[in-house]
Amino acid sequence: MKLKYFHSFFFVLLLSGLTYSQFKPNSFYLSQGKKIYKPEGNPTISSNSISDILTIGDTIWIGTDQGVDYSTDNGNNWTNFTNDKTFGTESISAIGYNNGIFWAATAQDTNTAQGVMPKGDGLRYTSDGGKNWTFIPEPVDDKNDTIVTYGNNNLRALPVTVPINNLIYDIAFTPGTIWIATFAGGLRKSTDMGKTWQRVVLPPDYLDEVKPSDTLHFCMQPVSGSFCTENNLNYRVFSVIAANDSTLYVGTADGINKSTDNGISWVKYTSTNETNPISGNFIVALGYQKFNNTIWAASWPAEGANEFYAVSFSSDGGANWQTSLSGEKVHNFGFMDNENQVIAVSDDGAFRTKDNGANWILPGSIVDKNTGLTLNTTAFYSADFSNNYVWLGSSEGLARLDETGGPMWSGTWDLYFASQPLSASSGTYAYPNPFNPNTDILKIKYEITGSSEPVTIRIFDFSMHYVKTIIQNVSRGAAHSVDQSGGVIDYWNGKDANGNTVPNGVYFYRVDIGSQDPVYGKILVIH
Repeated sequence: MKLKYFHSFFFVLLLSGLTYSQFKPNSFYLSQGKKIYKPEGNPTISSNSISDILTIGDTIWIGTDQGVDYSTDNGNNWTNFTNDKTFGTESISAIGYNNGIFWAATAQDTNTAQGVMPKGDGLRYTSDGGKNWTFIPEPVDDKNDTIVTYGNNNLRALPVTVPINNLIYDIAFTPGTIWIATFAGGLRKSTDMGKTWQRVVLPPDYLDEVKPSDTLHFCMQPVSGSFCTENNLNYRVFSVIAANDSTLYVGTADGINKSTDNGISWVKYTSTNETNPISGNFIVALGYQKFNNTIWAASWPAEGANEFYAVSFSSDGGANWQTSLSGEKVHNFGFMDNENQVIAVSDDGAFRTKDNGANWILPGSIVDKNTGLTLNTTAFYSADFSNNYVWLGSSEGLARLDETGGPMWSGTWDLYFASQPLSASSGTYAYPNPFNPNTDILKIKYEITGSSEPVTIRIFDFSMHYVKTIIQNVSRGAAHSVDQSGGVIDYWNGKDANGNTVPNGVYFYRVDIGSQDPVYGKILVIH
């Protein structure tokens, strides 16, 4: 699983003054490359920001910044859970599946005296495909919960009494136990389906292992403060996986912790305490490859001068680590069940290997086989395999590759975009809006009434000074009907005519389509 990046996923989609709630993207989807209208109450993927993908046979669950979506037919039809009493408008920070039960952790930004801060909003689980959900509040401590008993030790433990900075970043399962990785709350476990939670003892930064028979004197807390002066990076927990019924791996800001007795005793691997170490101590994602019993870690630099970005992996239970993809900020992993294939998704693409990281292959252009629409991003945050399909999640949408043989990445792509029909009152809109050129590609959607028309799109600043021409007299064809409205999408990368990224502000665009009257839209750029 991965660190779920809480990049202020909440944004307001401004379109001539409309808010996102007034203009929610759930009216059509691209299935088999065709746009199909879906009525309210039967929406499709709820957002283009896909933080995690989980596949179980023909069923695909995705976590987005607008809730949970799932499909039971390999992505041909979707059901989503967002803007309702279960999920509201919250982002999904972690998903998991165990014994027929799907789990989702949620989070959101909230205003505090210190500014906007991330806040955990608990867990939801369902055993019937989302017909019924059970809510579990975000685990917090009582203010008097200051002692954790571990063997003969009574360890001081900072009580985490509020959900601020207490996001659940990952979920794992062993028989009878649910494990969650949180930043402020550390590693926690529940043996009663989330009704109660226990804090789990991990080694402090200055110890490489702990067991209940040890004599220990340290404080369980992630940052120093008035409660204790210790600043234990190993209590800033971001990832957790179960390799079998009793073996767990936990990624923190101080390395990888392993337990072979279901979370009682722990040994820690860092960038300095092994002959063949991990590349960096900040472990933002962990994955377990069942095919060859290999642990994969997205290992980023923490505080060590010699740490570096890479993937670190071990096939002997952590005794020795190899590194690959040096310099890449990897976010997550996907594994093929019956072959030695791994996908490591990063800011620079979806890297795929079948030789344990000796060689990696990128997919090249991702173009929908029927519509010709392109996924215009290299940053991916999730990946998985199901049957003959490869799935990739990004902040720009969801991609599915029908891979029926041949070299890796060969096959046909389908793109799933959260979008909506055009209305006669506007004729165009742009999304995401506000738009950050550093992380997004702006999509401009407009209508063509004929079979083919020359199109010109220009960008202007707030004073209507010319900024850039995106396309000029380029032929565009009418798309399939969507609620009596066609739709064509073109893109802007946020740069002006000189190749410079535009500053923050309000911008306008003009779309000239053949002999039609020009249509206009507004863009808010925020870095």
